[in-house]
Amino acid sequence: MNKPVTFSSRLRRPASLLALASVLTFAASTGVVAETGVTADRIVIGGVMDLEGRSRGLGRGMRDGIEAAFRGRKVKGRSLEFVTLNDSYNPEKTVAATEQLVERGIFVMLGNVGTPTAKVSLPLLDRAGVPAIGFFTGAGLLRPGPGEVVNFRASYVQETAAVIEAALRSGLAPGEICAFVQNDAYGMAGIAGVRAALGKATGTREIVARLDEIMAQDGDDPFRNNIGPVGVYKRNTFSSRDGYQSLKKWERTSGLKCRLVVTVGAYASIANFVGYATMKGERWTYSAVSFTGAENLKNALAEFGVSENVIVTQVVPPLDSPLPIVADARKALGPKLSYVSLEGYIVGRFLVQALRQIPGKEITRAALLSTIRGKRFDVGGMTLDFSGDNQGSDLVIATYLNNDGFSILGKGEMEKLLR
Repeated sequence: MNKPVTFSSRLRRPASLLALASVLTFAASTGVVAETGVTADRIVIGGVMDLEGRSRGLGRGMRDGIEAAFRGRKVKGRSLEFVTLNDSYNPEKTVAATEQLVERGIFVMLGNVGTPTAKVSLPLLDRAGVPAIGFFTGAGLLRPGPGEVVNFRASYVQETAAVIEAALRSGLAPGEICAFVQNDAYGMAGIAGVRAALGKATGTREIVARLDEIMAQDGDDPFRNNIGPVGVYKRNTFSSRDGYQSLKKWERTSGLKCRLVVTVGAYASIANFVGYATMKGERWTYSAVSFTGAENLKNALAEFGVSENVIVTQVVPPLDSPLPIVADARKALGPKLSYVSLEGYIVGRFLVQALRQIPGKEITRAALLSTIRGKRFDVGGMTLDFSGDNQGSDLVIATYLNNDGFSILGKGEMEKLLR
């Protein structure tokens, strides 16, 4: 269960002399004390995401969705300016980009993509007093997280647990569940979900102990292969062989067979692993969390001739949903509509709605957080509830690759996939 979050309302210093001059000019003209990133005619919002690297499909999707949500909308007479910088899913670049946007003077950071990148940016944002809203990650380090964090989406623990619990209900044995994950905080967030689900099943004590040992490894890209039913790969690489061999070793030493392989990684890396295992003759069923990006994963898998036995969990409604928020997104995004861009659109519309609900004309970070904290929002028919924690949605929907697209996964389809 997510822990309640405490929002701070400390007064913040401007990030630079330029920002200070802008604030003083605005204050003199209006008679009120302005917040960093807010002027008489606009609100400047930042975003740091992969726009050029191997996960660029995710960053571009989030950017497209947020920009579409902001287009043509104003808050208390101010337009919304979304300034994005590329980090290529590289934490070192994330630090530089975050510092650059803080120095420029942004009001909030919105829609950042990735767990290892969030891990380095959140402390910087906390020190600068910049709220982190709607980041594209379900990692536990944002729940509640350092500083002022507002999450839209369900956690990776919820996503992985949902698939595993459905597989167990369909007759899969706990020992037949394995995992292939990115060797960092993102991947370990997925392993935490695997552990949470298997911990509820009987006869899993040894497996859970192995998962605990894997999660306990520390450092940058630690040794986690050949310990249990888990294979890992290094972030921003396509290395599949070592992780695959780790799973095969587990099968040999445990006497068990992997039937469902839970994957937690970037779409290109996961596609390479699935392609490699398929080439080796494996008939495994694979699952992937929402961060992987369903459409990007489908396209990458097509290069290996894979078009079946793949499950992807989603944390947004189906793309053909009749909900007003999805209908609006379809109209605004057109051919750019995807599960990722839909999430960006929902995150953007939520921020617009929260800003508009701030009492009075003055827009401050403290007022925004006070408006969100403990409240419920109806965003185009989708309920976001912050009454118990800093996560608005618990929605998890399982889909499976069906020819050229994804369909909702029911019990019957799960049983067919696991045969």
